[in-house]
Amino acid sequence: MYYGKIIGGVIGLMVLGPIGLILGIFVGHLFDNGLMQTLKFASPQNIARIKNSFFETTFLLSGYLAKADGRISQQEIDQTESIISQMGLDAQQRKRAINLFQQGSAQDFQLEPTVSSFMETCRGQRQLCQTLLFFLISLALADHKIEQVEHNVLQRIATLLSFSPAQLEQMLRMAQAQGHFHGSSGYGAQPGTSLEDAYEALGIASDVDDKALKRAYRKLMSENHPDKLIAKGVPEDMIKLATERSQEIQAAYEMIKKSRA
Repeated sequence: MYYGKIIGGVIGLMVLGPIGLILGIFVGHLFDNGLMQTLKFASPQNIARIKNSFFETTFLLSGYLAKADGRISQQEIDQTESIISQMGLDAQQRKRAINLFQQGSAQDFQLEPTVSSFMETCRGQRQLCQTLLFFLISLALADHKIEQVEHNVLQRIATLLSFSPAQLEQMLRMAQAQGHFHGSSGYGAQPGTSLEDAYEALGIASDVDDKALKRAYRKLMSENHPDKLIAKGVPEDMIKLATERSQEIQAAYEMIKKSRA
């Protein structure tokens, strides 16, 4: 890959002469290297590695989180079973997911190497890390509350994924609020849901103007768009979970829009 060097060199020569030629070739070299890395990262082989790592890490950390308080509750088991069911896994994949969950809940499970391996594979892509963390938050909220020990584990994981305590707290508030827009009958504001819950679900203050509201909504919908997540390496089987979040966000946004009409 040398197109960047050629173009950079020619432009540099035209603008600054011989010195510009050298500078242009150097800048072009950096561009070529960056392009090569991008193409390599987006290759089918690498995306397949990311998908495998995302799947493994999700269920390993789910098991670790579920065992955080010393025991795995029936609600946590049901939530994990629900996730597996929603993913539509075949018998072999289901067995693999359960085995990973059990490995994560074992006494000798090591958190740091697991997250470090995931970060290395996905190169710390923010969207992948955030999607993973939201999945784990969903598991922690299976009983509609987060115990202190679960919060501590989520904080450790969030830190390893390069999220600050403040960012984790906002994600927790958003996830809890989004849960108000998903019930047994479908998506929409559930009984007792307030307008403040809708704003919290979008991660914004209630006094934002319409432009900021729409911008926040579009950003969240873009972050959870199936095609974008698949392209980044989220397994197709897990896209359904992100789609659910999109529908909750949509319902919260509609509630706010209706209140402003």
